[in-house]
Order: sequence, then structure tokens, then C-alpha cells
Amino acid sequence: MSEKKRPLILVCNDDGFYSPGIQALAEVAMKYGDVRVIAPDRQQSAVGHSITISKPLRANKVKMPSGIDATAVNGTPADCIKLAHDKLMDVRPDLVLSGINHGSNAGINIIYSGTVSAATEATILGYPAIAVSCTDFDEDADLSGCQEAASKVIEFVLKKGLPKGVTLNVNAPAGPLNGLVWTKQADSRYVEEYDGRVDPFNKPYYWMTGKFELLENGNDLDVSVIEAGKGTVTPIQYDLTAHGFFHEIKREPLL
Repeated sequence: MSEKKRPLILVCNDDGFYSPGIQALAEVAMKYGDVRVIAPDRQQSAVGHSITISKPLRANKVKMPSGIDATAVNGTPADCIKLAHDKLMDVRPDLVLSGINHGSNAGINIIYSGTVSAATEATILGYPAIAVSCTDFDEDADLSGCQEAASKVIEFVLKKGLPKGVTLNVNAPAGPLNGLVWTKQADSRYVEEYDGRVDPFNKPYYWMTGKFELLENGNDLDVSVIEAGKGTVTPIQYDLTAHGFFHEIKREPLL
């Protein structure tokens, strides 16, 4: 009997191929399959699901600081997944991982996150996908708990798969993992302020600041569970239809 083929796992992120987080996630992935790393060649945080259409994309072979071979792309996380799908991978991956991001991607952060968008783009293309984030922004943060959370979710997805259109968004605090819970995305927002300044040429410019605001309470919300010190797994989807309102209003004539 032939030996069972190992899954092929594509790893991406939005912090760039040099980030400690993507190295930590690649190390986890190697326990479950053969790994291919294709990631941005520079920091791409908060680019959301943007793609590059006004300049050519270039993909270069690089070696990550840990020694892992990778491909660096001068584009966004979503670009990396699209290019991997169409040109860079001869064999389709069985699973796509994105992260480990440095900073929480819970609540409204899901909308802005390049890390989550890489995973979502993979879902759009038909691959099971997981985004993983550490709630600590420090690049020297202890990612062991995030790695453990990633392992648990990878095992779940490889065993059970995911429904069409569903991505799993994982968040965990730095340090040891103190539980992992299924959650919903919390209703939240940023209250932004723009600090107005003047450059040496007497031209105005603006620097965004602000604070995160939670707009609801509940013990099954990603933000609340993270604040309680546990890791979260939130099933998300790219279908933006307001289904409840649609079913309520669809019989109302418009013309």
C-alpha cells in the first residue's frame, strides 16, 4: 500500500515574509504537510482586500530569516493568493493559512485586515482557509499559544473541511493558550481623529489616530472572549448580503 500523500499548505500574511509571525505559522504547517510560502515583500497591514491593477507584479525567490524558502511578491496579500493560484503553484494547495499577524484581527478589524483578506481570497478561489492573529503587536511576542491554536484549527479543517464560502478567523493572546472558543464577530468600530500637522514646506498633512470601540456585549463575541484571555475561532464569509433585511423587504415593489 502506498504512503498517504501529505497535504500541500500555502502560507501567506500581510506583515511580509520576514515577519516572525509567518515563520511561526510555517513551522506549524510543516507538521501537517508540505509547505509553500508566498507572501508580500514588505509590510502590508490594513490594506484590506485591495489588489494591484496599475503596476506589474514581481515574484522573487527569497530565504526567510529562519532559513525557509519563500516567494516574495511586490503586492498585497490578496495579490499573493491570486498569483499563487494562477501562476506560481503547479499543484493546488489543500489548505491556505494566513498569519500569524502581529495585532488582533477581531471585531471590525476583520474588514481592514490584509491577513484576513488573504485567507478570504483563498476561500473565494475554492480553498479551505484559516487566518491567524496574535493580539500582541510586539514582534517579539510569545507566539506559542497562537501556534497551538493554529494547530487545533488546522487539524479540525483537515479532518472536517469547511462549508463553501466560509473562512475561519483565529485570534489568540501572546503566551500560553488558555482555551479556544467558537465566537461571533463583535459589533465594533474605530472612533478616528486626524492630527493635523504642517510639513517643512508649509503644506498641511494629517496623521490618523483613534480608539477601538465595542458596540455590544456578549460572552460569545470575539473581542469579549479575547479580553477574557482566551483564543477565538470565528467563522466568517465574504457574502455581504444583508439576508435578514432582504427576506423582509424583497416583496416591496420598487418600480
